[in-house]
Amino acid sequence: MRHALCEKSFIIKSDTMKWLQAFIQFSRPHTIIGTTLSVVGLYLIAWAHVGTPPWQWEILFPALLSCLGANIYIVGLNQLTDVEIDRINKPHLPLAAGTYSLRTGKAIIAVCLLISLLIALREGFFLTLTVILSLLIGTAYSLPPLRLKRFHLWAAACIFTVRGVVVNLFLFLHFNRQLSGAVDIPPQMWALTAFIFGLSLVIAWFKDIPDMEGDSRFRIMTLSLTLGARKVFNVGRGLLAACYLGLIVAGIAGIPGVNGAVLAATHAGLLGMMWLASLRATPGNRASIARYYLFIWVLFFSEYIFFPIACLAA
Repeated sequence: MRHALCEKSFIIKSDTMKWLQAFIQFSRPHTIIGTTLSVVGLYLIAWAHVGTPPWQWEILFPALLSCLGANIYIVGLNQLTDVEIDRINKPHLPLAAGTYSLRTGKAIIAVCLLISLLIALREGFFLTLTVILSLLIGTAYSLPPLRLKRFHLWAAACIFTVRGVVVNLFLFLHFNRQLSGAVDIPPQMWALTAFIFGLSLVIAWFKDIPDMEGDSRFRIMTLSLTLGARKVFNVGRGLLAACYLGLIVAGIAGIPGVNGAVLAATHAGLLGMMWLASLRATPGNRASIARYYLFIWVLFFSEYIFFPIACLAA
């Protein structure tokens, strides 16, 4: 009897772990890390901007939870509408692999949507604006009849608008208002927004290079299919280099509220790492370019670490 109970307990624990592992995959970990770092990084920039008042978890944590809920809704909806494509491009994802049913996927995104909206509405105007705009754009990206991901210009616009503009500006305004009561966007935020705008555009281009086979079969006309993987790779690498050079020059020239030496030195190092990694990448090799795409996400993560450090060091 005891043996049977132990075996049943082990099966339950095993099933729970499998469900949690599938949930992590469903949430797309690189986007969760990116959202977490961007929320915390923007809080730190606002915190430094208003003169480092007492740390307030009651401001940071609800914003983080709301944004993570919106993140999971957006990536989950994309998977729900892309099951057949993902069976070719990303067969490890829970819906494509059959680990989750469509009903489970829909339930998860419904709960995340509700949590995200309820928290945002409670916390104030700018967080609500951040979340609602992100949700609307994410829905238009994936869901018919618009399904903007079918068109490479609109697909890129969705990604760089949310990651590059909406999150940076409106979430900063939320934190700035909560911490100080002020509603202003200082020069350092315009510099960060311009940089992330360019980086998000490259992410939008590069995300489709490893997925050309499935996209071609289902007539998703990405930039990679239109121009070719090599050309998209070279243009994206050039744009990334220009973004880094821009921040290096800005650091040397001086940005109010930012330690220019820290900004220039860290971004010179990141530029070197980016270029060396690009020399090892092969656009025509799916595994190679997928690794480089994930490295671009590491650069995205790094920005929300090093830019706030430069602000705190000012």
